Amino acid sequence: MKQKTFQASRAGYTITAEVTVIGKDLSIALVGGDTPHIGTVTWVSNNGASDTIRFPSHHGRFHKDDVLSEILIKQLQPLLPGSCVITAGIHVNGITKEQIDASFIMAEEIGKELANWIINYDFGDNEPLYEHYHQASDK
Repeated sequence: MKQKTFQASRAGYTITAEVTVIGKDLSIALVGGDTPHIGTVTWVSNNGASDTIRFPSHHGRFHKDDVLSEILIKQLQPLLPGSCVITAGIHVNGITKEQIDASFIMAEEIGKELANWIINYDFGDNEPLYEHYHQASDK
């Protein structure tokens, strides 16, 4: 497995994308702020299918970190050789409108860097082999 880290900083905080290559798939932890966490899980396959799970937050609300994951997904999906899972959790104590706006810009910056890295990364040409088997009823 290969690991790579991308970061962007603005408005007094940093967002980090910790990328792990697993075969032809990517696992990305998008974290930052004062209390990094797992607020959402977003997945996408190279055929475009995707979904998001939001974990409960406080006062009956759900985390909204997938808005940043979606920025990455839009940039990466056409380039993916396999599937991609993004866990996201950025929390800035007393966040301001400026810091919220900065999060979108940071996600765009990270997405561009990550897309360029994917284009140039050698995922190899090893494809899984599937052995055919016959059950007694197949013979």
